[in-house]
Amino acid sequence: MSPTARLPRSIWSSLPEDRLLAQCEVDTYRASGPGGQKRNKTSSAVRLRHLPTGLIVIAEESRSQHENKARALKRLWHALFLHLRDDLPNAHRTPEMIAAHPDYASAQAQAGKLKLSAKNPRFWPAAGVVLDVLLAVEARVGDAADLLGVSTGNLIDFLQTDPKVWQEANRLRAVFGQKPLR
Repeated sequence: MSPTARLPRSIWSSLPEDRLLAQCEVDTYRASGPGGQKRNKTSSAVRLRHLPTGLIVIAEESRSQHENKARALKRLWHALFLHLRDDLPNAHRTPEMIAAHPDYASAQAQAGKLKLSAKNPRFWPAAGVVLDVLLAVEARVGDAADLLGVSTGNLIDFLQTDPKVWQEANRLRAVFGQKPLR
């Protein structure tokens, strides 16, 4: 990763699509699989390499290169929240400070619970904050839930909303020598 990848995730995730795409190396290629003659003759699959962070995403479901590029860009945005961590200094590790974080505050329901579908645009920024908190507390779910102001069960349910978020939470737990969540 380049030195600019150490910049806060919020820098990358707040970029407009055209600027984020401008930072990428875009490769197109012919995807294999079903789709008829058009799929076998056109380079509709798209691979994006975000040069500053080293993240790579692909999309090859559609026969349209334009649709695949849009899907790949959305996946890159998700990958920014999944794989880049914003460091939470000790001063910001209070429940009040985390609850005030704009990406997290907009995700909480009126009862203070985290309950969002992965299709909700607020899900991925909130997942990024939750993963940041998990990293800050060495992946101890109970401590993270306390800082986030939710129950441990609600936090686990939120992490299970998307398989990739669940996988990243368990990867963080493995880094700190903890058993995977089930």
